[in-house]
Amino acid sequence: MHEVFNLDRDQVPTHWYNILADLPIEVPAARSAPPRSDREGPLKPQLPLSLYRQSTGGTRFIAIPDPVRAEYQRWRPTPLFRASRLEKALDTPAHIYFKYEGTSPSGSHKINTALAQAYYYGRSGVKEMVTGTGAGQWGSALAMACHPYGMECTVFMVRSSHEQKPYRGTLMRLNGAKVITSPSTETEVGRAALRADPDSPGTLGIANAEAIEYANSRKEARFSIGSGENHVLMHQTVIGEEALLQMELAGEFPDVVIGAMGAGSNFAGLTFPFYRAAQAENPGTRFLAVEPDACPKMTRGDYLMDYTDYSGVTPAVKMYTLGHRFMAYKIHAGGLRYHGAAPIVSAMYHHDMVEAASYGQTRVFECGAAFAKAEGFVPAPESAHAVAAAIDEAVRAREERAHRVILFGLSGHGLLDLSAYESYLSGEIVDSAPTDEEIKASLQPLIDSM
Repeated sequence: MHEVFNLDRDQVPTHWYNILADLPIEVPAARSAPPRSDREGPLKPQLPLSLYRQSTGGTRFIAIPDPVRAEYQRWRPTPLFRASRLEKALDTPAHIYFKYEGTSPSGSHKINTALAQAYYYGRSGVKEMVTGTGAGQWGSALAMACHPYGMECTVFMVRSSHEQKPYRGTLMRLNGAKVITSPSTETEVGRAALRADPDSPGTLGIANAEAIEYANSRKEARFSIGSGENHVLMHQTVIGEEALLQMELAGEFPDVVIGAMGAGSNFAGLTFPFYRAAQAENPGTRFLAVEPDACPKMTRGDYLMDYTDYSGVTPAVKMYTLGHRFMAYKIHAGGLRYHGAAPIVSAMYHHDMVEAASYGQTRVFECGAAFAKAEGFVPAPESAHAVAAAIDEAVRAREERAHRVILFGLSGHGLLDLSAYESYLSGEIVDSAPTDEEIKASLQPLIDSM
C-alpha cells in the first residue's frame, strides 16, 4: 500500500503566496515592447487590472476568491505520497515524497491558475479567452476553466505536440474549445513562420504570438498565459502550501525540492512556499529546476531582456532565455519546450538561490518507466524530468550513505502520453540538444540590441 498523506477538504489553502514579499533580491521590471509598424492597430491591454496588481504587488498573501476555492475543492487537496517502493528498488537510505497533481480534472497542475484567470477575466467582461499551449495541459485546463464562467476558449497548440499528443486536442474540443495547430494560416505571425519553414514544428513562442494577434483582433477576446507570469506562479502555490502541511504530517522537512521546468509554474508552485518555510526549518534546503537538454534555457541560456512571444509584441522581461525565436527540437515533453524561464525563477537562479539541471529524453523516459513500475503512476513526460532528478538524488544518497529527504512534484499523469512511452519501449526515442553555435545564433540579436 502507498503511504499517503491526505488533508481534509477544508484545508484547501485560503490564500496564494506571493514570494515577491520575501525575496531579498530585486526582480527586474518588464519593459514595454517598442511600437511595431507591421501590426494592425494598437495592441490592447490583455491582462485584467486585478491580475496585473497581483503580478506587481508586494502583499505576502492574496485571498483566493470563494468561487475559485470552491472549484479547487472539487479535487483538492491533492495527495502527497511517500515513494517507499521506489526507495526499495533503488536501495537508498533517502526518503522520497511526491506531490501528485494528476488527480485534477485536466490531469495536471495547470488548472490551478486556469480557474483563477477565468474568474478574473470573466469579472472584467471578457467573453473569449485565447491562449497558446505546448503539450496541451494548459490548453485543456483553460478549456475546462472557461465553462463555469460561460466563456469561449480558443487554443493555438504547437504543431509537433498536436501531432504527438492528438488526444490533448480532443480533450480541449470535448470541453468546447476551438483548437488551431500552430503555426497556422489564421494569423500573420503563423503565415510568416510557415513561409520561413513550411514544415515548422512550431514553438510555444509562436503559438502565444498567434494567440495574441488573434485576441487583439476580436473585441471581447483577451490573451491568457499559463506558465511564467508572476500571477501564474502565485496561483500555483496552492500546491506547495498543501505540501507543507502534508510534510508536517510525515514528520519531515525536505533537504531538496525538485520540479520540472518549462517556464516555471510547476516548479514555483511547489518550491516557493518551501523557500519561505526553509528559512526557519532548514536553511540548507536546495531547490532544483529540471529542464530538457533540447531546451536548456537555464543551464545554457543567458540572463537577458527578451520577449515571451515569437513576434516580440509582449513586454520584454529579464530572464534566462535561448532567444524568443529559438526553435526547440521535437521532444515529447512539449510543455518544457518554452524558450525562457519565469522572471522570478530566473532572478533566483541568477543569485544562486535555486539550482538547475538538464536531462536527455531517453534518461527521462527510462526513469518515468522505472517510477511507473515501482509506484504504479505513469508520469507525464514533463513530470518525468523531476522523477529523473529525484532518482539521481536518491542514488547519490546511497553512494554517500547519507539520509536525505527528497520531495518532487509529479505535476501530471501520462495517460494521454502513452504513445510517447510506446516510442520509448520500441527504442524510437532520440536524444537531441542544440549546439553552442545554434544557441549563440539565437541569442545574438538580443545581445546586439543591448
